[in-house]
Amino acid sequence: MLVRRLAEAPIEEWHKLRSHVLMDAGELGSRNMSVTWLEIPAGAQQTLHSDGEAEQVYVVVRGAGAMSVAGDTQRVGEGDLILVPPATDHSIDNDGEDAMACISVQSPPVAVAELYSEQMAEVSGYEDEDL
Repeated sequence: MLVRRLAEAPIEEWHKLRSHVLMDAGELGSRNMSVTWLEIPAGAQQTLHSDGEAEQVYVVVRGAGAMSVAGDTQRVGEGDLILVPPATDHSIDNDGEDAMACISVQSPPVAVAELYSEQMAEVSGYEDEDL
């Protein structure tokens, strides 16, 4: 059995967003998916972006916020699953006072460097010197 523990997963940070790479594209023998644990601090927002050909699922594991998919914005919270079809603009906004965490699964797999480029991981509410 192949196991990658959250505490042992490589971490990628862009501004105030933190992504734990649970399984990057092609890792652990997986051919059809990649998995990340995304932490969004209070007041932070992942800007609107699209992941090309990958179908994506977010599962909120902690906190609450707003998720926008194809122009439809809804409140989401712990236990909610959000499906993002391929090539569909989407974003997450943690407009609450507590940290938010989501698991994100992409198929076909998307390398984390491609998924969270600096361009889309801009964070609102912070000055450049805070980044």
